Amino acid sequence: MGWLILEGGAEFGGRMSEPDLRGIDLAGGFDAPIAILPTAAAPDNNHKRAGSNGARWFQSLGAKNVFTVNVIDSNSANDPKLAASIRTSKLVYLLGGFPRHLGETLKGSLCWNAAMEAYQNGAVIAGSSAGAMVLCEHYYDPYEKKLLRGLNLLPNACVLPHHNQFGKAWANQLRQMLPEAVLLGIDEATGMVNDASGKWQVYGGGEVTLYRSGSTVGYGRGETFSP
Repeated sequence: MGWLILEGGAEFGGRMSEPDLRGIDLAGGFDAPIAILPTAAAPDNNHKRAGSNGARWFQSLGAKNVFTVNVIDSNSANDPKLAASIRTSKLVYLLGGFPRHLGETLKGSLCWNAAMEAYQNGAVIAGSSAGAMVLCEHYYDPYEKKLLRGLNLLPNACVLPHHNQFGKAWANQLRQMLPEAVLLGIDEATGMVNDASGKWQVYGGGEVTLYRSGSTVGYGRGETFSP
């Protein structure tokens, strides 16, 4: 089994180096193949720019084998050639954007199945903002104001991205909608990375806020917790 990284957003503004460098390390180092999926940016035709930004960012951190996989709709998500390039990746990174488009495009597709094969073989699956949201069992679509089922790599959880900006405003509503789930408020420029023991560690300059029934606890850089 591989590793998960959930990030709060503003991924390529130069402030996400700590969790992303940790991801590169877990993937095997600077020569590891890194696949950038700009799927969530496709609805407003921003996927090419977002994918290029992602590749440049990881290259700026020292990664030498970074490429964009243009999974933008159901057809491309079921392209065997694109799936093959994901299957051999050691870090699969889901960009931010429109969460419902991302979740519904990937669910059950060849490309997502390939990502899961890579994950089972030790690869890192990472997501920022919408990318982090869909990796959980539940995610909230702010555009349609609906609670949806995610890809469920983190059961009984729901991410509130950009928590220090606007994500915290969703907390009360989602606590009512998901009373038994753990809500993960992740600040911008911040990520949470799991380890072999099942615990998570905070990387970056912000906090991860855990909302459980009856409690709200924040964790900062270097602190560990169990959702």
